[in-house]
Amino acid sequence: MAHEEKKDFNAMLQDSRDMPKFQIITDKKSIEKYGGNRMYFAPPMDYDRAMKQVPYGKIITVGKLREYFAKLSGADFTEPITAGIFVSIAAWASHQRKEDETPWWRTLKANGELNPKYPGGVEAQKEKLEAEGHTVLQKGRTNIRYFVKDYEQFLFEL
Repeated sequence: MAHEEKKDFNAMLQDSRDMPKFQIITDKKSIEKYGGNRMYFAPPMDYDRAMKQVPYGKIITVGKLREYFAKLSGADFTEPITAGIFVSIAAWASHQRKEDETPWWRTLKANGELNPKYPGGVEAQKEKLEAEGHTVLQKGRTNIRYFVKDYEQFLFEL
């Protein structure tokens, strides 16, 4: 996302458009990849509510959020692109509010990776995670990425 400070993420968070909704996909490769053809779209506010449930010292991944919404809705899977966008919207909306904080730093990408698209980038997320007792590891030489060490041990189940 670009020009985050100029956008009203709380308005985006409230805009459910036509969600929740289901879509039946017919692409064979996608059906194989995701294990079915019934795809669910959760609205942005649902991601925010789920992220708020993750307690201090625990973490969750976007993939685990998607699994939770698929199971809850009876879908085969949750749409992955909007999931990533809506998690970022929830993070930025919380950043713009003075109250009712969403602990966005506890939501990680796949494999425990920190999200550079969050407010303050990986530096801010790293600081908040370390303050809760997590160890953050840097990987790579040119394409540097950050991961929570042994993140699986700290996963929160919704």
